[in-house]
Amino acid sequence: MRKSLIFFLKIGILVAAAVWLAQRPGRVTIEWLDHVAEMPVGIAAILVLLAAWIAATLGRTWRILRNGPGAFGRRRYANRREGGFRALAQGWVAVAAGDADIAGKSAKAAEKLLREPSLTLPLSARVAELRGDANGAAGAYKAMLEKPATELAARRALLTQAQERGDRAAALEHARRALELRPKADWPAKALAELEAGGGNWLEADAALAKAQKVKALPKEDAGHRRAALLIEEARQAHSTGRADSALQAAQAAFDMDPARVPAASLLARLLAKAGKHAKATKVLEQAWRLSPHPDLAKAWGESAADQNPLSLVKRYEALLALKPGQPDAHFALAEAAIAAKLWGVARSHLEKVRELAPTTRVYRRLADVARAEKGEGPEAQGFLNQAMSAATDPRWRCTSCGTSHSDWHAVCDQCGGVDTITWPKTGR
Repeated sequence: MRKSLIFFLKIGILVAAAVWLAQRPGRVTIEWLDHVAEMPVGIAAILVLLAAWIAATLGRTWRILRNGPGAFGRRRYANRREGGFRALAQGWVAVAAGDADIAGKSAKAAEKLLREPSLTLPLSARVAELRGDANGAAGAYKAMLEKPATELAARRALLTQAQERGDRAAALEHARRALELRPKADWPAKALAELEAGGGNWLEADAALAKAQKVKALPKEDAGHRRAALLIEEARQAHSTGRADSALQAAQAAFDMDPARVPAASLLARLLAKAGKHAKATKVLEQAWRLSPHPDLAKAWGESAADQNPLSLVKRYEALLALKPGQPDAHFALAEAAIAAKLWGVARSHLEKVRELAPTTRVYRRLADVARAEKGEGPEAQGFLNQAMSAATDPRWRCTSCGTSHSDWHAVCDQCGGVDTITWPKTGR
């Protein structure tokens, strides 16, 4: 519509000019050298317009001839890039669909048309992985290391490959470099901490987590929880090498970070008791017990006592039971102390209470021990042993990552290498 209006406007202007000239007749004389040309005004106007049109046409023709090769090249380049990006998109769609053949053809087409490795190398690497070509994938990722735009992605992929083949040194190199490239990214900090922890480098792992926490790559609570786990192992290592002060300091730091963490509280209490600070050890266990009752805390309660007389321990465990009544672990620990003191009636009473609250294998085995101590081998003891065979298993530490059960807590799962993944389940099934 707009073009039509402009066209009719031009026609109108020409008609108006023609009418204006027709109403004002006259002649135009042109004298040049020895030649004289005379013509009506209308004819002269037509000749001027014709000359202008010819000049404009010649100018356009010249520009086309001068710029034609460049314009053709630009159009050809634009078409190549459009085709390259189309092939690149098709390749990633094929990768998502798991079609290695189409993805490979698309990757080759994209490489040929785009000639930009930073765009096509990631696709080539994924195609090689789909085909199971580990060497081809590694080669593509190593080429990506030379490009700033793709180095971080290549580091992550090579880190994963190194972990899969058990090359810890290479994995550490990639994790450290990735953390340098992106200090605020969460995965390099996590990977570095896990690798350092997996190698028993607790100080280095703690430093990596501290850095991640500082730049807010990890939530404060998550980083603090993991750091507490590493500090426990740090304290254990210091204790095993005779550095008592360092061990106590690390255990105290872990407990301060997470008072409800059972391994931190039990370790700190034992270290305090070994240093002769039995009252402080008791306070630590009291605080932890109120937050999270646990068999390890109950065991540490007895081991950290200044007086190890069996009767004194019975009284001490009665105090533990009073802290939070109704806890099966306190009843069981008190029964154990009563058995050591040969108070069979007291032991039986508390074991029966445990059987009401948490009837697991350990209860029936201990009831069998009490029955055997009181009446010797007989049907009662055998009956408890039979019940133990069909009872629920006792709870154990379990890795939330791989499901492996552990008799003791550790910061790193020795099966899958997960850091701070070992927890205490609510049931023993």
